[in-house]
Amino acid sequence: MNNYMLTLNTAPDSASALKVDLLNVKKASLVLRAINHKLRQQILKLIDESGKITVTEIYVKLRLEQSVASQHLAILRKAGFVNTERDGKFIYYTINTARIEELNQFVESLLN
Repeated sequence: MNNYMLTLNTAPDSASALKVDLLNVKKASLVLRAINHKLRQQILKLIDESGKITVTEIYVKLRLEQSVASQHLAILRKAGFVNTERDGKFIYYTINTARIEELNQFVESLLN
């Protein structure tokens, strides 16, 4: 067994086993943690209301330090919840609605 795989026997006398890829579980938990944060939820709401917005507009409207806004946007970007689009010297953030829908479906499947 490697460090990233957990094998569970379904019954003591059974040859069948369940395998859990712990690396994928860790990645999934990081995605869920990315959205389970009050400030990141506020950032997502602001981006959604604006359609597209720059980091400067985000930190001014939410009264944040630029570095704080950038750190949280990086987490959201890494989790796939926001897209970036460059227009000259500006980078605009938009919501990745497909990713949000994937998250909704995943959460629903966990709860049902």
